[in-house]
Amino acid sequence: MRILIGLLLVLAMTSYAGAQKAAAAEQIFVNGDIYPGFPLGFVWASAFEPLPKFAEHVQAIAVSSGKIIAVGTNAEIQKLKGPHTQVIDLGGHFAMPGFNDAHTHLASAGAEKLNVDLVGVKSLDEMKQRIAARVKTAAPGEWIKGAGWDHTLWAEQKTPTREDIDSVTADHPAIFTRVDGHIAIANSAALKAAAITAQSADPHGGEIDRDAKGEPTGILRETAMQLVFSKVPPPTAAQRRRALELALEDAARSGITSAQDFSDWEDFLTFEQMQKEGKLTLRISEWLPFDEPIEQLEKERAHHPASDPMLHTGMLKGFMDGSLGSRTAALLAPYSDDPKNSGIPRYEQEPLNQKAIERAKAGFQLGFHAIGDRGARMALEAFALAEQQSPKRDFRFRIEHAQVIAPEDFKKFKDLGVIASMQPNHLLTDMNWAESRIGPERAKYSYAWKKFMDEGVPLAFGTDYPVEPITPFRGLYCAVTRKNEAGTKEYFPEQKLNIHQAIAAYTTGSAYAQFAENEKGEMRPGMLADLVVLDRDITKVAPEELLKTRVLRTVVGGKTVYAAQ
Repeated sequence: MRILIGLLLVLAMTSYAGAQKAAAAEQIFVNGDIYPGFPLGFVWASAFEPLPKFAEHVQAIAVSSGKIIAVGTNAEIQKLKGPHTQVIDLGGHFAMPGFNDAHTHLASAGAEKLNVDLVGVKSLDEMKQRIAARVKTAAPGEWIKGAGWDHTLWAEQKTPTREDIDSVTADHPAIFTRVDGHIAIANSAALKAAAITAQSADPHGGEIDRDAKGEPTGILRETAMQLVFSKVPPPTAAQRRRALELALEDAARSGITSAQDFSDWEDFLTFEQMQKEGKLTLRISEWLPFDEPIEQLEKERAHHPASDPMLHTGMLKGFMDGSLGSRTAALLAPYSDDPKNSGIPRYEQEPLNQKAIERAKAGFQLGFHAIGDRGARMALEAFALAEQQSPKRDFRFRIEHAQVIAPEDFKKFKDLGVIASMQPNHLLTDMNWAESRIGPERAKYSYAWKKFMDEGVPLAFGTDYPVEPITPFRGLYCAVTRKNEAGTKEYFPEQKLNIHQAIAAYTTGSAYAQFAENEKGEMRPGMLADLVVLDRDITKVAPEELLKTRVLRTVVGGKTVYAAQ
């Protein structure tokens, strides 16, 4: 691993150069304040004081066939202008490598926009009002769906019941997912459609909440949600397409040029059609479900060229546990504010290990959602056994979220080469209650970006969109401040990063997590021409100014996919 990091650093530093003799460029970007980014090995090893020579800003870049062919001064790059070259004047604005969101759910995000959007509702009454408004326009018997509610934002902080939802849904079956996607509230009609009664057993890896009489309350946790969702009619092709278009628009507006996504296979096929039409505006690495039969996984992997830089399938995603907000994250010891509960593991260890071994032998990258320390330890054990029993290769296994880690397990990440794929924006919400959930000792090692980096563990940042907005600037702000957006609450500030480290985790680190560090994450010759133009130099402004950052232009492969009015 150290040899690999050293090679990456040397290659990145030696590839940096001014404009060089080349054919006429297809696009040139001039009059910019262009931040080139950092190679991954440098990020892990440096505090960036002072900035190295190779990281100095440049004025202009030249692009051909979707890749950067030269960087340098305006005068140097203008020499590559031909009769058909498109010239884009950046107007002196700050530009940088496009953001690579390492963890998204694009289809879910788009669907939220077409269904009942419950993000930010401040009370149960407000939630019911939004649902009631949708019911007024629904066809008879139509399912009412939505997502985004978060009871921890409400004064009473109580989860809703089916009776609450029944009061505004009439005869419509309805189900609404919490913001984290790990619990949902279903009304009585939806429970009836799924045949969920007092006699129903909890499914493996899930729970049906019950009242004092043993009747279902409507709250379904983890795998229990699927009992109802399996009865919901799938979206039409037109609805699916529109949902994805809305999500891509969000990404482009936010400066996202690449995303590592977990949506359905039908969504991947829709992205594929959009690519054929020349309408795909985001580079997508689509994850496949870890639990699918391996024959199906191999068939889906072979469906589309893995070498396509615009669209391909990527890692296999599995779920070890749930979330802290829902108290379903699997912990080694009980929740501090719920002493009889240690969360819900999705797997038993031995079956998990065998699946991991089989899929690693087949050459798949594995990534496991694990928020609790028990969930992370289960994932690490499976990774270790998979590595031992597979041909030696660059596995780049990942743990998604990695929010609560036992102190002794950080070294296991490093020893196994496991990537910590994290979403710093989650802390903006979670810091309101995280310490009460897990207590002060465990909280010291939660959301521990600096600890991971100090241990030499690769960091890849994302947003978990739509659990959080896809804008990267909230995550950058939290990564460098560990404060809420009002600046009134701070969470274990020793885990802060500096701005260069945080940017690198959103660019180079995310590229490394998908085996693409030689293609994106930096503004250097040979890299993909993916960049974002901002209204301020985010490496120099006060941290609170990060939250006000506006994207002026988003460029993918040299082509502008978003320009602010």
